[in-house]
This record gives sequence, C-alpha cells and structure tokens, in this order.
Amino acid sequence: MTGPIDILCLGEPMVEFNDQRNGTFLYGFGGDVSNVAVAVARQGVRAGMATRVGTDSFGDDLMALWANEGIDTMAVIRDSDAPTGIYFVRHGPDGHRFEYRRAGSAASRMSPDTLPRAAIRGARCLHLSGISQAIGETARAACDAAITEAKDAGAIVSYDPNLRLSLWSLEDARETIHHTAALCDIFLPGLDDAVLLTGLNDPEAIIAFYLGLGAGLVALTLGENGAIIGDANGMTHIPACTVEAVDASGAGDCFDGAFLARILTGETPVDAATYAVHAAALSVQGYGAITPIPDKKSVQDFLTRNFSGA
Repeated sequence: MTGPIDILCLGEPMVEFNDQRNGTFLYGFGGDVSNVAVAVARQGVRAGMATRVGTDSFGDDLMALWANEGIDTMAVIRDSDAPTGIYFVRHGPDGHRFEYRRAGSAASRMSPDTLPRAAIRGARCLHLSGISQAIGETARAACDAAITEAKDAGAIVSYDPNLRLSLWSLEDARETIHHTAALCDIFLPGLDDAVLLTGLNDPEAIIAFYLGLGAGLVALTLGENGAIIGDANGMTHIPACTVEAVDASGAGDCFDGAFLARILTGETPVDAATYAVHAAALSVQGYGAITPIPDKKSVQDFLTRNFSGA
C-alpha cells in the first residue's frame, strides 16, 4: 500500500513466545498497537507505526514484519541502547496469561522530544492505548503530546485502555485513562477492564459513563457476548459469532483494527462493529496475536456465510 497514513499506531511492539500444547513455544509478534496496525493493514487500509525498537534481532524481525504487512515505519526509531520487549503467553483452564520481559525497553524511552509530529499531523487517525502510557513516564508524556498534536491537526483520536495492573496501580491507571477517554473520539474498552475502571457492571451504564466523560463513540467489547456500540444516537448490541476458540490473546486488538479500518472507509459504527466482531471471531481460532488476524476477504466471506445461513 502507498499514500498517506490512515491510522498511525503509537506504542510498544513486542516479540511473542506462545506456549503450545506440545510443550514448545511458537515465535511470533505482539504489542497491542502493533497488532492493531496489522489488523488495519489486512483490511486494506494504510497503517503506520510510531515507536522505538532495539537494534537487536527482535527489532529486525519487527521491522521485517511491518515491511511484509505494508505498514509504514518512517516514524520508527531504532535504539542501540535499549532492547526490544518480549513476552510469553501461557494457556490454562482459566484462559491465557502473559509474562513480560519489557523493563527498560526501547519503546519505554519514547518522549515528547522524539515524537514524530509530522507523521501524527499527516495521519487521519492516531491510535494508542493505556499500555502506551503505562510503560514509562516519558512514554506517557509522549502520548499526551501526541494526542494534543493529533487534535490540533483535526485527526481522529482512538484509544483502547488495555488495562495492565502489572504496569501501574489501578488508581494511577484510572486517573490517566479517564482523562484520555474524555479527549478521544473513539474509545475501545473491553468489559473486564471497564468494570475495574468504573466500578460498574452493567455494559450500558459503562458506555453512558464514558460518553458522559466526553468520548465521542464507545465500542465496548464483551468477549463471547459480542460488543455494544454507543454514541449520542443511542446504543446497539452486536451479537458474537459461534466459533471454537483456541487463543484469544489478540482478539481485542483485532477488533480495534478492523473497526477503525471500516470507520475510516465510511461505514457506520454499527456496520463497522459487526464487521469487527466477525474479524475477532476468526482471530481466536489460531495461536498468536498476529498470525490468525484475518484479511478483508476472509472477513467478508465469513460475514456472507453467517448472514446467508450457510
């Protein structure tokens, strides 16, 4: 893909080691905003990354991944003094859990001074997450500056809180996330995170809370129960698809990327969410955060089969 960036994703990419049933680890890639960028690109929309990665082999592999996916890397800085972050995914009866090796990572050294302001101003949408803010103080300041830059340029600001209490306290997370939610045009929380952040259990009450803060559009994902979309015009529940899930580790990021891609192609929020729910359902049928993310044709074929009853 060539041309201006539609969605610029700011945050930390990582290398993934995913525990398999045979005792081996599957090598792959993750990091929430990088996953979103891949999902965007596979829907045929121009994506870019804004981050820092090490000059190690893991950083090389991420650069190769993005090149292969057609993701713009002009706003990626190679850092010779810090490593690329890695993580492990393990699976058990209660789902998947993550173990991170990211302290002092190159991405955590993002700062307002090294912010790719021209890339931000040139993108139609800036996407970031709570993880982007939680990995370090300078990274959090970079996110704040990026949001200001994007809003000044008239770009859409998209934000997934992606709460990780291993990175910061709930009190700190709540303060930062709610401040950011009030500034964003599209807010993309998962239900479990939103319950912790708000103290509310009812999905519609959660959406009303964030709309009340100032978020323009809220897409609340409900896991196996689909999603609810809410804005000034009301709320709509999008039912889930019935699939056999083996690994849900990147499903929320797949939803985000597919949803944003369809919004930027002019679809209504309800149609975009319907598409994104189907994309996420396809993504949980394979291992890894990125490998199972479907392309546009796969999602459209799945939609056709579901709505035709085939």
